[in-house]
Amino acid sequence: MLKIGIIGVGHLGKFHLNNWLEIDNVTVVGFCDTDETNAKAVIEKYKIDRFNTFEELLDNCDAVDIVAPTSQHYELCALALRRGKHVFVEKPLTNTMDEAKSLLKLAVESNLKFQVGHIERFNPAFVALKNYTLDPMFIEVHRLSQFNPRGTDVSVILDLMIHDIDIILQLVKSDVSYISANGVSVLSDTPDIANVRIEFHNGCVANLTSSRISMKKMRKMRLFQKDAYIGIDFLEKKTEIISQNGTTDKNVFTFDIETGKGKKTVAIANPVVADTNAMKEELTAFKNAILKQTETAVTVVDGFRAMEVAHQILAKINTPLN
Repeated sequence: MLKIGIIGVGHLGKFHLNNWLEIDNVTVVGFCDTDETNAKAVIEKYKIDRFNTFEELLDNCDAVDIVAPTSQHYELCALALRRGKHVFVEKPLTNTMDEAKSLLKLAVESNLKFQVGHIERFNPAFVALKNYTLDPMFIEVHRLSQFNPRGTDVSVILDLMIHDIDIILQLVKSDVSYISANGVSVLSDTPDIANVRIEFHNGCVANLTSSRISMKKMRKMRLFQKDAYIGIDFLEKKTEIISQNGTTDKNVFTFDIETGKGKKTVAIANPVVADTNAMKEELTAFKNAILKQTETAVTVVDGFRAMEVAHQILAKINTPLN
């Protein structure tokens, strides 16, 4: 039985807690939160222990789930690792690149399990493509949300766009060659809307737009590769594949088109998207990595790479054009 301690039981932390309570072979030993209102509500509803200090919680668990503000990630993660505890931490990995570099070194040397909460990796619309060969050469992303003061302690790049940065870095098997970016602060002190172009050495180009001041929500990614288009709707949990590849699957709609080089068959497929809970899946994956001694699904290196690109984008936005 894995003993889990939770750091932070605010809005997102309560979702984590609810999911941990449904996962087999896990015991939630308690939580730590400096907010008296949050703490009282959790104690009354869940009847679990509150620890007065992080150190006291660490003494009573095998692993911690850190759902604290980004500014506290480094200190909490570092302390947990030094105490020999496995770590799950919400994205972004840390607040600064110096902290990220230090934490990366500490986590790798610790030989402990460390997972970063890039939840879209577990979105069923994305998971539905796991058996499909993805080799995009052009990527278009829109991630829009309505304004919420919660989360504005970091820019829209680290708040929203980092989800898509992580996915793209997994899909494109090439290093970043150039980044251009524009961003505007509208309702907070950091960029609330941004448009970014990432170019890779293999020729792939990704255009990303993220906004947290939109009138509607949208979380879509479109992939274009040789002979195929793949659409992923992370919000509606839908996936579509339009390809020129022949198929014998009777459930796939096909039609012929005339091109300058003759007739081609186009197939439209909608892969089955499982009805799964992405947060429960990512926390279960963390548990399994610990109990089965396997690599975590989203490693500290993955979290570092996403942060590195995010900070390169921020540097472009904050550098005035000459």
